[in-house]
Amino acid sequence: MTGTTTAEVMAELAALEDPRARQVNEKHGDDHGVNLGKLRAVAKRLKTQQELARELWETDDTAAKLLALLICRPKAFDRDDLDRMVREARTPKVHDWLVNYVVKKNPHAEELRLAWSADPEPVVASAGWALTTERVAKKPEGLDLPRLLDVIEAEMKTAPDRLQWAMNHCLAQIGIDHAEHRARAIDIGERLEVLKDYPTPPDCTSPFAPVWIAEMVRRQHELEVDRRPGP
Repeated sequence: MTGTTTAEVMAELAALEDPRARQVNEKHGDDHGVNLGKLRAVAKRLKTQQELARELWETDDTAAKLLALLICRPKAFDRDDLDRMVREARTPKVHDWLVNYVVKKNPHAEELRLAWSADPEPVVASAGWALTTERVAKKPEGLDLPRLLDVIEAEMKTAPDRLQWAMNHCLAQIGIDHAEHRARAIDIGERLEVLKDYPTPPDCTSPFAPVWIAEMVRRQHELEVDRRPGP
């Protein structure tokens, strides 16, 4: 579908506004009332439309920004575009989708990872740490993992919430994927006690790093056992 105007899309998003969805979303800091399944259905119909995505982003409406991230071309943004966008991503969901759906697929991702990780703005820094966690899991070559653990040990306990969460994820990922650093990662988590008391449903894994690491390593071990050939 092409030729759709920004005004038409905004009207459609307004029609999808659901007070119950807004109530749920606002509990997570997201100021919109569009069910994400319905939002994805709109994106599927619109398909990729870069110019429309840019226009929707500029509306500063949260649902429109989320839709923009679903219909954009991630590689079409330059470094300055993405740096500006991460600073404009006011809500957690927009920030999360921007990093995961767009920045990670962009050729400037590594350059931005380095710049953002040292940014004085905590939300921007959290984007840098999210990109670092991605590298820890998928492309750790060249990363100084002991230094990352040093920084996490020194700064995570007092970091603002969003940054603390991102650093904690990186800590857990190091412990999960790199056995040689696992004991230290668990020790840091146990001493700092970040997210130790985070309310976690019975069917979910706690974000407390020692528990998270132990559970994911257990699952990996079970998979390895299942894949072993029989006698």
